[in-house]
Amino acid sequence: MIDIEVQNETHQTVFTIKAVTVPRIGEGIRLQEPAGHWASYDVLDVWYQKAEYGDVWLPYVHVRMTPDELKAVEMAKSNPMVDKAQQVPIEDFLKKFEGDHEHETVKLNLDMTED
Repeated sequence: MIDIEVQNETHQTVFTIKAVTVPRIGEGIRLQEPAGHWASYDVLDVWYQKAEYGDVWLPYVHVRMTPDELKAVEMAKSNPMVDKAQQVPIEDFLKKFEGDHEHETVKLNLDMTED
């Protein structure tokens, strides 16, 4: 595994990822956003700098969110049908339907014949 420093132009952040290979300029990669969802990014630049220790060269990549991904994010922000203030984690949402008691199965009689 290689530690790669990623400079994210979209969010103006710097972080490190572990990868098996270093992406090339023009390739697309998927990165996890600060909010937790995944987004597509274009690799704009790749360079190597000599580490402070030994004869080791460390990879750096410069990325920017793809235009289509940016468009989707902007559309999601401006969608009047979605009220982001009402977002709830799925676990909390499901608790509303579980209640305090165990669920009991109900036997259904699907026999359509007349008695």
